[in-house]
Order: sequence, then structure tokens, then C-alpha cells
Amino acid sequence: MTRAKTPNFDPLEFRAALGQFATGVTVITTRTASGQPIGITASSFNSVSLDPPLVLWSLATKSASMPVFRANSHYVVNVLAASQLDLCRRFATIKGDRFAGVSHAAGDTGMPVLDGALAWFECHNRSRYDEGDHVIFVGEVERCGVREGAGPIAPLVFQAGGFHTLGPLE
Repeated sequence: MTRAKTPNFDPLEFRAALGQFATGVTVITTRTASGQPIGITASSFNSVSLDPPLVLWSLATKSASMPVFRANSHYVVNVLAASQLDLCRRFATIKGDRFAGVSHAAGDTGMPVLDGALAWFECHNRSRYDEGDHVIFVGEVERCGVREGAGPIAPLVFQAGGFHTLGPLE
């Protein structure tokens, strides 16, 4: 197999180009071995397969949460609504107990499902792939749900270094 050519751009150019791709925003939640809920903000979520139902997301290898996510058998992907920017920031920046004052319930696997999420996916931690400075987690979806509401609910979107929302096209 041939190898990739050496990149002809610098890391800032690569980051700027990647930033043009709009992504949804999620909070991935699980529990430590002692049962304490933990969670991190991630925009690297994507679908993989309908049969079997698979999704993926990635986490930096240097993340303090990495040992828990590597070891745990289950986690939940919570897709955030535009109105949940505060949760996005909380799970991205706050040190210590990120769940303090956050409304959530245990899913069927016992993992935290955030109240008000647009959608949620309870996943079995099927496989992990070490790639570059991240680990790619592939989850087999055991249960999922959608927030009920009047009409479409705007998602939280990250693009070009900022948070946005989407509206319908005419």
C-alpha cells in the first residue's frame, strides 16, 4: 500500500478549511466505575450504518475523560438544540462536576440522557480506533429517541469557529 504524500499546507490552513464544514453539536455522556456521571462536548458525531445501527464520534487522546470512555461499555450521544448553548459550553469548559444542576435522567443502560436534547442515542461501545491524536469510537445504537415538540426544533451548529442555528430553506 502506498503512503500519503507529505501535506503541502500548514496546520492553521487545515484547521481553517475543516472549520468551514458545519457540524451538529453533541454532549457524550457516560458514568465512571463508581457511578459518577461525566460528559464532554463533541462535534465529531456521524452516522455509520443503518443495519446494524452504528454511529461514531472521536475524542482527543489527551482528554482527561479518555480512560473512562475507553473502559466503559456504554455511552449516550445527546444531540443539542440551539437553546442548549449553555450545556455545550458547560461540558466543553467547566472543570469538576459538569452535571451540577443539569437536568437529566438515566437511560435504559443507566447512562445519562440530557433533558431537552433534540435526539439521543444509547450506544454499546462496539469498537475504538486510534488515529492520529484522537480515538474514533464506534457505537452500536441500542436505543434512541427524539425530542417531542411543536414543529421542527432548531439544532445547535458549529461552523467557522462559532455557534449557529439552522432555519428552513424556502
